[in-house]
Amino acid sequence: MKLLFLGTGAGVPAKSRNVSSLALKLLDELNETWLFDCGEATQHKILETTLKPRKISNIFITHLHGDHIFGLPGFLSSRSFQGGDGDPLTIYGPTGIRQFIQSALRFSKSRLSYRIKFIELEDNGGVLDLSNGWKVKYLPLNHGVQCFGYRIIEPDAQGELLIDLLEPYNIPNGPIFGQLKRGETVTLSDGTVLDGKQFIGPDRKGRIVTILGDTRPCDNLNILAKNADVLVHEATYEGNEAQLAAAHYHSTNVQAATVAKNAHAKQLYLNHISARYLGKEAKQLEFEAKKVFDNTHLVYDLQEYDVPVKI
Repeated sequence: MKLLFLGTGAGVPAKSRNVSSLALKLLDELNETWLFDCGEATQHKILETTLKPRKISNIFITHLHGDHIFGLPGFLSSRSFQGGDGDPLTIYGPTGIRQFIQSALRFSKSRLSYRIKFIELEDNGGVLDLSNGWKVKYLPLNHGVQCFGYRIIEPDAQGELLIDLLEPYNIPNGPIFGQLKRGETVTLSDGTVLDGKQFIGPDRKGRIVTILGDTRPCDNLNILAKNADVLVHEATYEGNEAQLAAAHYHSTNVQAATVAKNAHAKQLYLNHISARYLGKEAKQLEFEAKKVFDNTHLVYDLQEYDVPVKI
């Protein structure tokens, strides 16, 4: 599982940061990639990566402000010509996302070679059941328009077969190992009976990744971020501009760090950075947040981070 930041800026494109888009790469887990928001020129950023558009199976939109959705019509159209022919796509988002996309495609007379399924989310939040036991919990945030945060929940993995414990039984390579891995009881050729459950290690807990849309501080942030392995939180303004942030329905770096601390998250990535913060001023956002939550990282376009497997 990897997080690839395609656009980390706020509001408008800048030389140093494009507008919002983030890819959650689940290639080892599901052979899929999920996209969170799709600001203008997202497809241009994708061309600078190894992402394959046909592998993007789900797109989650936090809200309908232009810096989070203006890249959708172009990306969806180009996907037909970039290996996405016939591979279906599901788009989740606030009420109106279907109309926005269908209108853009209709007026531009764009035709897609694949089917799009639209799921417009419930105002008060809910839980989405996706493939292979994966779940996405979503809750409304405080941004002046309908806006959501997402909590991605990986299913627990079955414990591994403890091969070392089986060595004394001299089991030949073959189907017996598979039976034991499934927890079945098997009888060996010498009459020894083995209970597979006795040779399986503990289950590995699934990881939690929380990706938030634009927001003022609110109670739902702590719910979505609780014990998250990774928290992606907007930090449009620095700490001493809390009043300005509130006026524009945004958060500061310190407020983001406070959420991470209170929710006992493991890592915090500061995202959605105003173009006013460049160079040393941008690093100051990270330095200031680290005073509240040490494991904080200020992200930049095209940076990629692993989400470590739990041990």
